[in-house]
Amino acid sequence: MDLHTLLLTKNACYAAGAKLTPTGIMVHSTGSNNPYLKRYLGPDDGLIGANPGNHWNQPKPDGREVCVHAFIGRLADGSVAVYQSLPWNMKGWHAGGKANDSHIGFEICEDGLDDRDYFEKVYRQAAELCAYLCGTYNIRPEKPFLICHCEGYALGLASNHADVMHWFPKFGKSMDTFRADVKAALAGGAPGAAEYAKAEAAPSGDARVNVAPEEAAVEKAAASGMITDRQYWLNVLAGKTTADGRFIKLMFENAAKKAAIAADAAGKTPEEAAADAAGKTPEEAAVDGAVALGLVTDRRYWLDVLSGKTAADRKYIQIIMENAGKNI
Repeated sequence: MDLHTLLLTKNACYAAGAKLTPTGIMVHSTGSNNPYLKRYLGPDDGLIGANPGNHWNQPKPDGREVCVHAFIGRLADGSVAVYQSLPWNMKGWHAGGKANDSHIGFEICEDGLDDRDYFEKVYRQAAELCAYLCGTYNIRPEKPFLICHCEGYALGLASNHADVMHWFPKFGKSMDTFRADVKAALAGGAPGAAEYAKAEAAPSGDARVNVAPEEAAVEKAAASGMITDRQYWLNVLAGKTTADGRFIKLMFENAAKKAAIAADAAGKTPEEAAADAAGKTPEEAAVDGAVALGLVTDRRYWLDVLSGKTAADRKYIQIIMENAGKNI
């Protein structure tokens, strides 16, 4: 990886200086046919070339509140490099959603989307950058931790953009192959690989070191698709806020959907599945779905929670999330 640093210190995002504890990476592409780094970075460091003034090293580029942690594209001489543009531990403005609070974001400078040589070079640099970041911050190279912008939208973490799946498939790649290539880079000794290997070998039961049990539980629930707002549930488990019964019900409804899938796999007809749910309130159906998946055992307790008769103990919510990692 050819990594350089040219921070966007005049961007309003840099001036805001909000801290980030990275737990994920989001891959973007610029959506504009201009592969040169000088379009986005400035001033010229002697390698990228001069920009006439529309770079992102200004408070609001093109009138927008945007900023990412890195760009990958061409230097003035046509070679490909990676440029860090924000500190990795500073929140970027890249996702248009909640991923700004959790994910490092970088842009791959697009060309006409028809040059295989250019694509393979930026793809390789992107995989090596992600391997480095996964090693440095003990980030799993798996969904929903390593995702692209369009995957972030599907997960409720980002705005509705198509990148990078409008580009990667043109050259036989996808985010699944990208994640596999990042894993291969880590296994092959890429920068950060030693740190990642140490994290994988940690005896904590979680793939990342120095991760609180609460954070590990939330990550398991997010990976299972039961939740999307990681920060909210981290606050719940930390005792900073009380869990809203409506959101717990939503968790259970997601579990109920999984239970329905399991019923289909067991050979139940739609009519039989409907008969199972006959006469149940939405709360009963949600709790029973969670019971069916082994997420909870005390049916009455959780019915009382969903009806507002009692407040959910955050310790029990954490157990649900841990069970999600085992059972979904």
